[in-house]
Amino acid sequence: MNKNKKDEIQIKSETLTYVLSNMFDTGILHADYKTTQLHGGTLGDVQLVTGTAETTDGKKLPYSIVLKKQKKWERYGDPDSWRREYDLYTSDFGKLFTESLRWPDCYHAEMNGDEIQIWMEYINGISGLNLTGDMYERTAKELGRFQGRLYAEQPVILQTLTNLSKVDNMKNFYLHYRSWNEVYDYIRSNDCPIPKHLCDMLIAIDEHSDEIFARIAKLPIVLCHRDFWVANIFSYDDKIALIDWDTAGWGYLGEDIASLLADEADVNHMLEYYTRCVPAYYAGFSEYADISQSSNPCIYELILLMFGYRLVEDFKFAKTASDKDHYLNMLQKIYEMKDL
Repeated sequence: MNKNKKDEIQIKSETLTYVLSNMFDTGILHADYKTTQLHGGTLGDVQLVTGTAETTDGKKLPYSIVLKKQKKWERYGDPDSWRREYDLYTSDFGKLFTESLRWPDCYHAEMNGDEIQIWMEYINGISGLNLTGDMYERTAKELGRFQGRLYAEQPVILQTLTNLSKVDNMKNFYLHYRSWNEVYDYIRSNDCPIPKHLCDMLIAIDEHSDEIFARIAKLPIVLCHRDFWVANIFSYDDKIALIDWDTAGWGYLGEDIASLLADEADVNHMLEYYTRCVPAYYAGFSEYADISQSSNPCIYELILLMFGYRLVEDFKFAKTASDKDHYLNMLQKIYEMKDL
């Protein structure tokens, strides 16, 4: 058991043996365990459960497995996102993946009132800011292939899924942020400490947003992960695994790549990754679908619409000077993307 009693969670022995029986595809008599929190907070409690399981024929098998608990909460504009992973894992959604791009296998999922529990595969890979440029590029290309294949083939499974986020979520998120005076008025005030050329960049997006959204609306609508940032991406054995599918749904070509490039990104390599990932993404998509008519992919605009005001918020409420410099640097890198 976990020695830290304060952080210890209790797991029913019958649940654990059932889950491990599914994992190992053999009968499990009993198993010990300890738990380590991987990350947590208001959006979910994710525990790494490790131990040794004993099979019905006397074998002892070490194991690592992830238990994710998610209580009901309401995300702005997407009230059913809290249970989306449960809905997807209990559907045929997993059949859409390939060996090269996949999600963790699920060994058991249950809903208890306003809480879901998902027992899933532990992916031991490289993630976060440890991802290399080659891994970024491969991730972008595999995402393009995944979205391009589903866009071209339109598998029946996609039509049976009832809990996916809506195509207008990105636009509504931007409009919601833009209506917040804390950021809207801030970049327009005379004493705003953000350099003027960066404020002008954000203001220009606001002034031309109708035209930009009209261009975006001409892009292909694809299945998006919608939380496609480095902490949710794992690279291992030349494969890519994606976790946290609770915001998944319909969106526009390029939304996920905008997230990859600007959501808690590696600021020192943002421009390099932009020049590598965008072509790789479109090359992967083009293996299945013709996007030659999309003369303006709008990646730069998507980045600003999705993350511009969020970075302003991060800068305004940052606690330290170094954090403020970090967010300014990210805005500056986005500014420089326009000419790439």
